[in-house]
Amino acid sequence: MDHIPIIKVGEFLLVSIQVDMHDRLAMRLQDDLTIHLIKTRAQGVLIDISSLEIVDSFIGRMIGNIASMMNVLGAETVVVGMRPAVAITIVELGLSLSNVRTALNVDKGIDLLRVLVNLTGDKGSRHETHQK
Repeated sequence: MDHIPIIKVGEFLLVSIQVDMHDRLAMRLQDDLTIHLIKTRAQGVLIDISSLEIVDSFIGRMIGNIASMMNVLGAETVVVGMRPAVAITIVELGLSLSNVRTALNVDKGIDLLRVLVNLTGDKGSRHETHQK
């Protein structure tokens, strides 16, 4: 696989990493996400890393860089599905993921994105109701 699919759902971009990340694929994801964000004007990005068993220092930095880039472009980023071993590795490597917000799973990540971008209407409804 030479790219990771990016799906737009409502106001958000969803990325589910289902393959082992290597450096070139991570850089491609970073480039693709910035292009998709500008093109779609999404307000948030959810990155599911539940399939990743290992995150090395480069991939960890790339996740942080992606979140920083999304933030500069006006979108929030939430990473979900982080395995305990991945969290331990990130901490042991001393990686600073200051712009990365995390949630346990996709549902909690979407809820967090809704709060972060102020779309806290009824569950299941992303848009405020406009009355005439």
